[in-house]
Formats: sequence, C-alpha cells, structure tokens
Amino acid sequence: MIIIMNPEANEEDIISLSGLLQEKGFKVSKLKEGKNTIIHLTTKENKPITFDFKALPGVEKCIPLAKQERLLDKKVDEKTLKVRVGKEVIGGNKIVMMAGPCAVESESQIMQIARSIKEIGATFLRGGAYKPRTSPYSFQGLELEGLKLLRQAADEYNLKVVSEVTSEKYLDNCLKYCDMLQIGARNMQNFELLKAVGKTNTAVLLKRSPGAKIEEWLGAAEYIIAEGNRNIVLCERGINTFENATRYTLDISAVPIVKSKTSLPIIVDPSHASGNSALIHSLSLASLAAGADGLLIEAHNDPKFAISDARQQLTPKEYEKLFLEAKNVSKSIGRKI
Repeated sequence: MIIIMNPEANEEDIISLSGLLQEKGFKVSKLKEGKNTIIHLTTKENKPITFDFKALPGVEKCIPLAKQERLLDKKVDEKTLKVRVGKEVIGGNKIVMMAGPCAVESESQIMQIARSIKEIGATFLRGGAYKPRTSPYSFQGLELEGLKLLRQAADEYNLKVVSEVTSEKYLDNCLKYCDMLQIGARNMQNFELLKAVGKTNTAVLLKRSPGAKIEEWLGAAEYIIAEGNRNIVLCERGINTFENATRYTLDISAVPIVKSKTSLPIIVDPSHASGNSALIHSLSLASLAAGADGLLIEAHNDPKFAISDARQQLTPKEYEKLFLEAKNVSKSIGRKI
C-alpha cells in the first residue's frame, strides 16, 4: 500500500505515523515526491493490509497495490520522473550525454578524454575504476586511485562522474568520489548491493543484465526504491540472443516498453551492446528516435591502445560526429541535448 501525506503534513506528523506503522509490524519506506511525502507499506508475509489509514493525522489518501504492482508502476506516477544529479537533469525534454573510457588507465588519459568530451558537449564523465572482468587475469581497474582521477578530471572540466560500484565494501569510496553510482549488468541482481545503494540519496544508473527480462530488470529497480532511493535511471545495454554478429543484441524495444510501464528515465549503452565502434553511431541514433533519455558512450583518445574493450571505444573525432547527428535527431523529435 502507498500512503500519500498531505502537503501540509509536517515532519512530526510523518515521524509519528511512521513509528505507529512500524509498531503495528509494517515495513515503512519514505519517499519525497514534489510537495508530498509518500510512505510505502509492506508486511513481512505480504499479507493483505486491512488497517484503515485514512483517519490518521496528515494522511491525504491511500493507494492499495496488488501483489504484482510496484512503486515504479506507471499508474502510481503518470509523470516521467526527472532524476537530478547536481544541476544536471535526466528525463523530461532533455537528452543527457555520458561519455568516457571503459577504464581509467592514467592521469593523462582521463584528463585528455575529459577535456575532449567536455568541448564536444557531454555533461557526464564515465569511467571504470573497479572493473569486474570475465577473466581474473584481466585488468581489474585502478580502484580507489581510479576514482580519485575521475573526480580530478571531472572537477577540472565541470563534468559529473558516473562509475560502477561492484561491491558493498567499495560503496563508501564510490559515494565520496562519484555523482552517480552505476550498477553493472553482472550486479543487476546483487540484491544486497541494490539495498545498500537504495539506502543512499545518490542517483543510480541500473544496467540491464544480458540474461534478464524487462520485468526482472524493473524488479531490481524496485529493490532500490523500496529502501527509499527513487533517483534511478535505467540503462539498456544489450541482451543475449542466438545472434553472434554483435557482442549482444541491443533491445531498442525496451525503451518504449519501459516508458509504458514506469516513470523512470532510460538511457542506452550501444558500446557494450555492439562491441564494435562501427555500429555505435547507427544504434545511438535509433535509440534516441525510440525515446531514450540519453546515451552512454565509451570514448578514448587513442582506442587502439586501450587496456580494455578497445574495439568499442570511439575517438573524440568520431564522438563529435555522433554528437552532432544526435542533436539533429533530438531536434526532429522535439527534444534537445
């Protein structure tokens, strides 16, 4: 059940009601949506909630949720959610552009690419500091030093940092240096990690696992929001199919499907989907035409020497060409970068 508090309800009313509900055995999650505070209730055994909450002080209305419904369902919030990362907004009419290398390799590398993408027009610097890899012998990232370099480059060129947190033990480091936490495809159903980031107020970029159905992906997002963090952006990055012409198959249909089911913004990562820089351009434009709220692109000043994923990273010149055409596509559908 969802309880929507009256806009005039003060903090004492909300604390008092939350305490009463917890005494009655309910699990309580509080969210802030505009002027209203929203309280989400669940019972330990998911038993039907029969208590009458309407007469309680500060309660405006109650919305019962069927077992299969979620806080993220479109019917709960018809408006598209805008996720704010500092002064940057993801969702609504604006399309966000995120770019950067697969992995932070050195100070000179990350500073060069940060300057390049800033000059082109990107507002987010992405880069891997903790790198979960298929092989334990592959480059695992610079870890804390990589986060520090990301922060240094982002501060120098007025960019926001988005980087992957791979484990609860690294969460504090990522919170200190990142503006947005990425949950990678491998960790989409790492439920303890989802709960941990859900307890923060930091924006989360939740990637879809290549083996996950859309409902499973949205279920992972629900784990985050159930802990109180509604600042979630979904990221489609390709799924496993029988086709082997690309690394994964980019599920562009996921964009309008997600928008029909939830209010969350969704961006697309064509770099990981294709694994091929020659395909990124077309897939990016198609994603924007389908309604994506942004693009996450891997870019490197000299991709042929990249330590990881060299084949799927764009040069600054290639990224600039993509950026300009993305602006044209955005304009044609009534949006802007």
